[in-house]
Amino acid sequence: MTQTDVVVIGGGLGGVAVALAAATLGRTVVLTEELDWLGGQLTTQAVPPDENAWIEGPYSSASYQRLRAGIRDFYRRNYPLTEAARADATLNPGRGLVSGLCHEPPVAVAVIGEMLAPYLSSGRITLLMRHVPVAVHTDGDRVEAVTVRSLETGDERTLSAPYVVDATELGDLLELGGIEHVVGAESQDETGEPHALPGPANPLDQQAITWCCALEHRPGEDHTIDKPDSYDFWLNHESGVWPGSQLTLTDVDPGTLVIRELQLFGDAADDRIARTRWNYRRIRSADQFTEVLTTDVTLMNWPQNDYWLAPLIGVDDATRDRALAESRELTRSLVYWLQTAVPRSDGGTGYPGLRLCREATGTTDGLAKAAYIRESRRILGELTVTENHLGVTAREGLGGPAQFADSVGIGAYRIDLHPSTSGRTYVDLDSHPFQIPLGALLPRRVTNLLPANKNIGSTHITNGCYRLHPVEWAIGEAVGALAAFCLDGRHEPTQVRNEPGLLADYQRLLTGTFGVPLEWPREIRERPLADSAYRREAASTPIPVQA
Repeated sequence: MTQTDVVVIGGGLGGVAVALAAATLGRTVVLTEELDWLGGQLTTQAVPPDENAWIEGPYSSASYQRLRAGIRDFYRRNYPLTEAARADATLNPGRGLVSGLCHEPPVAVAVIGEMLAPYLSSGRITLLMRHVPVAVHTDGDRVEAVTVRSLETGDERTLSAPYVVDATELGDLLELGGIEHVVGAESQDETGEPHALPGPANPLDQQAITWCCALEHRPGEDHTIDKPDSYDFWLNHESGVWPGSQLTLTDVDPGTLVIRELQLFGDAADDRIARTRWNYRRIRSADQFTEVLTTDVTLMNWPQNDYWLAPLIGVDDATRDRALAESRELTRSLVYWLQTAVPRSDGGTGYPGLRLCREATGTTDGLAKAAYIRESRRILGELTVTENHLGVTAREGLGGPAQFADSVGIGAYRIDLHPSTSGRTYVDLDSHPFQIPLGALLPRRVTNLLPANKNIGSTHITNGCYRLHPVEWAIGEAVGALAAFCLDGRHEPTQVRNEPGLLADYQRLLTGTFGVPLEWPREIRERPLADSAYRREAASTPIPVQA
């Protein structure tokens, strides 16, 4: 049995942030990851960072800013940038509209490795790649250990620690350990949320997943893939949540549900609301580079390849595996349609020069290493964040979002739910910039397991705004610091939340050592996040605010 201070299962952004925070405070950590890259949604799932218009300012922690700065510096050190791009303090390598920092996933992998390097070298962090949890060992209300299995050798080892962190993409330890949790959509009677289900709860109502891919455009070349076996199915399949086949550039405005027609390519200078699919998540813009980098690359994470036919959680392994396989086939079918059948402005069809860019995803086929997961199992927490805490309509007349005395970080994103496996369409709601309450990170019963991904005490509705990159990092950082704080003082996490003196000391650790902001200025938090991700201004042009 391997003994350490903190065991972290899952190497996404939350898991990495846990390990960094705990190691910074002198604690030993074993960090495991199923795949061969760290970074989760930023890397293995190939999703550029969904952020907010204030992310370039003082409204994220020092370590998250270091991650972002490290990505830009990596480009400046290693890429043939134009003089203008190299001099740009807010360099956006892809000039994508979803973020001020659209970049290639391998760069984030490298920078995360740099951030972890001194702790790996010293042995303070032990990294077990290609390992999955297979058992959680409990004793009453405590998790004693987790057994993990190597996907390379099949060997198993048991990891024991005073604190165990579930940073998996689907909240796997909650299921394995019998820890009370919620799956899918709660009912309105349970949560009191205006936009929760009016009838009974539905555990199988889960947000769509997306198997992303990277596309490079090489005009004049032919990179057409073999026709996928399921292409005809997806070409002709219609569902009640989408206007016809998904193999089209017809779209639905998430907020209004008005059908609209988009285009594949366009002029980014005129595209403030992502009218073109290509520009929205572009991670390499050729005009930023010289020499060999003469083509654009974009990441395809579009509603057109959202998969909602079956859920991943609460079903048998065969159903889950079928859902993942069908998700991949939907993405491949969309790529084939773009290469062969999408209408062009010159009257022709298809862009055979679209190439699946395996260099960007680290795979042999150009698809991401894993599906993009929007929704996980969620703990039953000491506090559950609901729409009534931050929804603009729900908070009308209350002066902005609820303020939490036990805040451990902040975030800002709309309530953004993609079509679901129950046949429900978008739920896209105005929300306020919000806080991350410590109570949402503490299970009601189990005393030493902490969540650090999309598995915190949120609801199906509020998961839609707590699931993004900087929020996941903030959750992980708070959890890593909490574990170290409790070990140093021999406290229990619930004590820290419920004893004002301990809470104040812990919050000072977050703000002082890690530079974590705990609240938004009033002029920001009372402002609705009124535009959906598909209509808002690019985060690369942040709204000026007074700190």
